[in-house]
Amino acid sequence: MEIIKTPIADLLIIKPDVFFDERGYFSESYNKEKYFAQGICQNFLQDNMSKSSYGTLRGLHFQQGEYAQAKLVSAVVGKVWDIAVDLRPNSPTFGQWHGVELSDENHLQFLIPRGFAHGFSVLSETAIFTYKCDNLYNKQSEGGIIYNDETLNIDWKIPAEKMIISEKDKYHSKLKNKS
Repeated sequence: MEIIKTPIADLLIIKPDVFFDERGYFSESYNKEKYFAQGICQNFLQDNMSKSSYGTLRGLHFQQGEYAQAKLVSAVVGKVWDIAVDLRPNSPTFGQWHGVELSDENHLQFLIPRGFAHGFSVLSETAIFTYKCDNLYNKQSEGGIIYNDETLNIDWKIPAEKMIISEKDKYHSKLKNKS
C-alpha cells in the first residue's frame, strides 16, 4: 500500500495493493493492522454505501463537535470527483480544498480526517461509493457548506445544468459563516 500526501496536512490518498490475474483482481479494501502500521489509526465504527447516477453532487457535508467523523472513502463502481475542505479552525490551510478522482479503475482511497467537509460528484454513468466512518452519524450534528461557494471555487467537473443536487444541499451556508 502506498500513502500519498496532499498539500493539506493529514489529508491522504491511499493506493492499496491490487493483484491482477486472468480472473480479475483482488485487493484488501481495509486491514486495520496495515493501516495502523502506516499511522492511520482511526477506529472505524460505521460503513456507508451510496449509489448515484451521472451528475449527482453530494455535499459538502460534515459532522460537528463530539460527532465529528473521519472518513475513508472509495468508489467501488464508476468514477467520482471527491473533495475535502479543511474546516479545522487553527489550521494554516483552513478553507482550502483538495480533490481526487476515485474510481473502480484506479482503486484509490481518500482519508478525510475529522474537521473536514466532504462531497463528491459522479463522473460516470453510475457510481457506488463507500465510506468508512470513525464515529456514528448524528442528525443533530450535521452541517454543510454550499457546493457553489464562490470563495472555494470548486470545479465539480460536471456542467451546472447536469448537476443533480438534493434540496438540502442547495441551501447550505457559505464557508465564511464557518470561521
